[in-house]
Amino acid sequence: MPSPVSADRPSAQPPGRGPVEALISQARRLKGDVHAVRRDVQGDASDPQERWQRALYDLALHQLDDLDAHLAQLRDGLPPVPPVPAEPAEPAAVAPVPAGSLLSRIGSAEWNLLTDESTWSEEMYRVLGLDPAEPALSLDELPSLVLEEDRPKLTAMVTACLIDAKPIDGEFRVVQPDASVRRVHMMGEPVLGADGSTTSMWAVLRDVSELRRSQRTVHETHDSLQRRRRQEQTEHRVAVELQEAVLPAWRGPLRLPRQGPQHLDLAARCAPAAAGAHLGGDWYDVLELSDGDTLLSVGDLTGHGMAVASGMAMLLGAVRGMAMAGAEPGQLLTMLGQLLDAGAQPALGSAVCCRYRPTTRTLLWAQAGHPAPLLYRDGTGRMLGTPDGVLLGATPGAAYGQAVEILRPGDLLLLYNDGLVSGDRSTATTDRLRALAPRLAAARTAQDCVGTVVEEFVGAERADDACVLVARVIA
Repeated sequence: MPSPVSADRPSAQPPGRGPVEALISQARRLKGDVHAVRRDVQGDASDPQERWQRALYDLALHQLDDLDAHLAQLRDGLPPVPPVPAEPAEPAAVAPVPAGSLLSRIGSAEWNLLTDESTWSEEMYRVLGLDPAEPALSLDELPSLVLEEDRPKLTAMVTACLIDAKPIDGEFRVVQPDASVRRVHMMGEPVLGADGSTTSMWAVLRDVSELRRSQRTVHETHDSLQRRRRQEQTEHRVAVELQEAVLPAWRGPLRLPRQGPQHLDLAARCAPAAAGAHLGGDWYDVLELSDGDTLLSVGDLTGHGMAVASGMAMLLGAVRGMAMAGAEPGQLLTMLGQLLDAGAQPALGSAVCCRYRPTTRTLLWAQAGHPAPLLYRDGTGRMLGTPDGVLLGATPGAAYGQAVEILRPGDLLLLYNDGLVSGDRSTATTDRLRALAPRLAAARTAQDCVGTVVEEFVGAERADDACVLVARVIA
């Protein structure tokens, strides 16, 4: 402990007890609040976010313990170092220290260079794991407790303090009698005599093992969260690129090879989900077939992320391939269900597939747990009668029915996914869609119709992509 003269500076006097008591009370109230919040944190060790939160709470509690201990020292003042007696003096009484308190991890010591005597507080023995009944170690003996690779660091700090009068401020690891390793932080200064020479050295040792463990946990979980976020960003970027590569244009006129079918005015849009939402497996597609028919499809593979986006690309490729091979919508959905059943990972999907034959203006369509298309004609709208069909992948060997609708010039067909109506398929939502009939009838192009639907239904906060496909019969 420091003598009245430490490095030629008079010792500071402790502040008044009243203000410090108030600070101690505030620190302890805050510590109680943090403890209460910490208990409410769920104990999911598999979630990096949860581990990071708990580590931050633990670190805050360590710091508040530290603050409490220092304020208590300010209030009570450091015990004076007794003069070296001619005969051993009775040890001073030490107040009991509550178990688990940070005070039990702070010890003080002074090494007298003139008498080669060492004076340790009881807490010093606790920090180093030694028996208080044993004699205090000298500066030459202290390194024997230190982990071998840390001894040069301790020796350099002590040498610089004794020879160059430099303050000590550093950490090292000590090996306790039970072979456990603890990390301690040492701060100290030389005590100068009247002639300016170093007469002794005092130091305070604090066990910072738990504090450093909490800090390390915070850093590790923070790094883990950062890695996970970077991985999610990469997966999202790749999924978006995959979606843009396999889907038609998300914005603007729908681009089709060879200018698309001349008998239909087509437009579509897929409005991405709200910022921060995961990319889903939604798709829309228009394909001009070799026999002159046109395939219209909208679908959704359940789930989010890169795996779902790649699964969507696989399904869409299968839809196109089977349609080009001549499969009708019901047969096509049956084979899609078989494809999902045969996959390594179980998955569910919904879809609606329509095959339009311009020579007879016949629409042949089927659905798999998907909203039925709406037909707008002569200023009114109605939902098409729904053929049988369950979700893709829900029932092995499921078969899908088909329905036929004869269209007229000027008819408008609206295909959409659940993301457009936020999963709400109630009568009220259907009525809202049907009520768009006058506005859609007044629209000049299919692209204007898409804009009307998106304006009415697509809000800023959506958990899923909203896909809209409009086909207007020209002739």
